[in-house]
Amino acid sequence: QLQFVESGGGLVQPGGSLRLSCAASGFTLGDYAIGWFRQAPGKEHEGVSCISSRDGSTYFADSVKGRFTISRDNAKNTVYLQMNSLKPEDTGVYYCAAAYATVQAMCVELIGYWGQGTQVTVSS
Repeated sequence: QLQFVESGGGLVQPGGSLRLSCAASGFTLGDYAIGWFRQAPGKEHEGVSCISSRDGSTYFADSVKGRFTISRDNAKNTVYLQMNSLKPEDTGVYYCAAAYATVQAMCVELIGYWGQGTQVTVSS
């Protein structure tokens, strides 16, 4: 059974940083593309960033390029999302996900097994 434990969310001021972590269990993270999706209040789900299992290729939504980085530690079965220069529009619930898919397909079509989510609030 695939399970995810997401952590690192919280309240941060605009311009601040957060690092989200997603610890996976029940499967080998290295076999899957991994990503982070989010849902802002009143909006549709959005693929934020995804990373390949094979060549480390990545996808980032235009809204987060240059501010967010994604990384994975297959030995720890964990994936991270470093979020810098946070903006109020980054507020939302962030979900970790895993999929057998390209990073483009995963992040654009929101393919995969999802975690329960962690809340990120950017506000002064």
